[in-house]
Amino acid sequence: MFSLNVPIAPAVDRLAADLQSKPSGFDRVRDRRTLVCKRFGVEDVPDRVASDERGGGGADASPGSPTRGPSPPNHALDALRDDLRPLLAGTDPFPVAVTGIDVFDAPASGSGPVLYLTVESDALVRVHRRLCAAYGTVEGIEGDEYVPHVTVARGGDPESGVVADLVAAEFDPIRWRVHALDLYDPEFREVAASIDL
Repeated sequence: MFSLNVPIAPAVDRLAADLQSKPSGFDRVRDRRTLVCKRFGVEDVPDRVASDERGGGGADASPGSPTRGPSPPNHALDALRDDLRPLLAGTDPFPVAVTGIDVFDAPASGSGPVLYLTVESDALVRVHRRLCAAYGTVEGIEGDEYVPHVTVARGGDPESGVVADLVAAEFDPIRWRVHALDLYDPEFREVAASIDL
């Protein structure tokens, strides 16, 4: 599954790294942090783009004609990148802020609890909703359930006092402006494309 991510400010990485020494009892502590705007599966690549990539589109293709199945991941990535550019055209750079620490006790997917940095950005939520309108939602974590966040640690049986102390920790908000969104390729675990705003 591909994801469109907000590049993280260096100060957010430093804060998360500082917190890594404090979570006790979590199964996994994240060393690679992301702020996801929207997730996409290969099957989410729009039919008009995916069918062209498979050779099934074009002027000779009849509406509603069957295609040959999902586009291979590398073609899907190219098609998705090309389709996202016009959808994001006209989106101005926008502000984002990490303002606190919280926990999902029972996350919609994966192991819990999830310790995360809270993110505030009305503009990010608007971009997320626009992309959900175009591509649909991942049930339980997108659309109305979307909570912008940066995961620090998850799973296991953390001590309640440690979690409560982390959630109560205070720090100055970390603010930055987003000038591009990164399309992340999970197969190669890297940013495959950046789309400027």
